[in-house]
Amino acid sequence: MKRYAAVSFFIVFAFLCAADENADSSPSAAELLARVDANEVYGSISYSGRMIIEYRGKRYVKDFRAWGRGNAESFVEFTNSEDSGTKYLRREGRLYVYSPDTEQVMLISGHLLKESMMGSDLSYEDAIENESLSKRYVPSLSGEDTLGGRAAWVLDLSALRKTESYPKERIWVAKDNFDVLKYELYALSGAKLKEYALVRAERIGGRSFPVESELRDLLRKGSVTRFAMMDVVLDADIDESVFSMRNLER
Repeated sequence: MKRYAAVSFFIVFAFLCAADENADSSPSAAELLARVDANEVYGSISYSGRMIIEYRGKRYVKDFRAWGRGNAESFVEFTNSEDSGTKYLRREGRLYVYSPDTEQVMLISGHLLKESMMGSDLSYEDAIENESLSKRYVPSLSGEDTLGGRAAWVLDLSALRKTESYPKERIWVAKDNFDVLKYELYALSGAKLKEYALVRAERIGGRSFPVESELRDLLRKGSVTRFAMMDVVLDADIDESVFSMRNLER
């Protein structure tokens, strides 16, 4: 359920070489964004997940298993008792949901993609996005900051496409290992829509990968979703049958 896909090896390699030659110089905005992508993108992923949703004074816990491949295919099955058997499948540019209550498959499309996923602060678009920021945004370096005792660069991002869900983003990139410590998502008008904060990252597959985070949809008063990933496996082969309609319906 991450947002990023493959990033150019040559961009990353060029930045690493430049950093060795002149450790005191700040990287460019494009180089920083490439390093963010290099940390968070994946060819494939599988993991166990948990969403803890707090909304209007109530608390909901939802467990699930998830698999994803590139920016085209993903499969999620919820396992907590209240939602057991609810499944989501994304393939061929479409998102489907199977409900065990109705034993039917429904296509989620159009404005429905912007709706909350399982009552969380994540929209369906947020949950399935896995394309690199470098392909979606033009970055500019707007300053430096300190978050939780960690020095960070601040990047402002402007969308390349008018169809982008969030035309503007601001991200805080850790200077020590390029973790995204925080990001803010904005509408074209400049209104802030959502806030993300990193809780914990782990070293997985040679990269610093976010495994615990917190998201707030600012249009939902008093709402926050804490998201945790366990048993994460990156860039391993996943059987084709996982992303089949048969797997969704059985």
